[in-house]
This record gives sequence, structure tokens and C-alpha cells, in this order.
Amino acid sequence: MASEWNWESGEGVSHVDDPAEWDAAFERGEWPLGSAVIGLAFNCSLEEASPRIIRAMKLPDRAQRGFAFTAAGAAARIHGELTSELYAALRAEGPGGIADNAIRDTLTFVPFRRLPLWFRWQMVRTTVSDKLGYRWTRSQDVVGDAWRSLRRRRT
Repeated sequence: MASEWNWESGEGVSHVDDPAEWDAAFERGEWPLGSAVIGLAFNCSLEEASPRIIRAMKLPDRAQRGFAFTAAGAAARIHGELTSELYAALRAEGPGGIADNAIRDTLTFVPFRRLPLWFRWQMVRTTVSDKLGYRWTRSQDVVGDAWRSLRRRRT
């Protein structure tokens, strides 16, 4: 309901549950649209929220764009899938940037068999990278422990 949020201050806009209200705010050029699209991700169907999340991903304010990617990750968590447009937007942004957490949320909460090919490749890549990183860190711990043990014996 419109009385629960304030577009000027941004207060409560993360609870927006009416796509028409978000569209009207977009037309007016309100600034907290990225925050508001999170509310749509939680409160609306994926089909209703997806086009608005895509529009929010193109906002000029980087922080608000970041909230739009957060909304995409939330949609993946809630629905266990994304629309083809959201997959394409996340792929276009790529890992390592503003979309990194949304991509990782997608890989975590969307079943592997439902992921598009590029996301399946990212799942394999991140799994291997994470395992290698763990092994590297663990080997450093072992070498460090051995070195400290040798130094203690010398003294």
C-alpha cells in the first residue's frame, strides 16, 4: 500500500508489493527504484518482478543497480529459477563485479539441471576454484606449522 513507503526519503520502499506502483515511480524518475525492486522480488511472481528487475539493473545510480542485482539473487532464492532475461542480464554483467553475489545465489539456489549452459560452466568453474583455494590455504597452514616446529627445535 502506498502509505507504507516514502519515495522521497526511500523509507519502506523495500516492501513495495505492487508492480504498477513501481512502474509509476519509474516514470516519475524516483531514485530508490533498486531498493523497491527487492520488495517486488519478495512479494510478486517472478514473471511480474523480472522485467522491473531488468530495468532497475540499468539505473544510472550504481548503488541502486546493486540493489537490482540483489533482487535477482533473492528471486533465485525464492523461486528456484530465473527468467531467461534475468539469466542473460547476469551473464552480460559477469562474475567478479556487481553481479557476483547474484550469480553465486543463482548457482546455489537454482538446481543444476535447470541452469542454462553458461551458468553450469560457472558452477563447475567456481567449484574447482573454491576447492583449489581451500587446498592452497590448507597447504600453507601445513607448511607454516612445519616451519614453526623446526624453528622451535633449533632453540
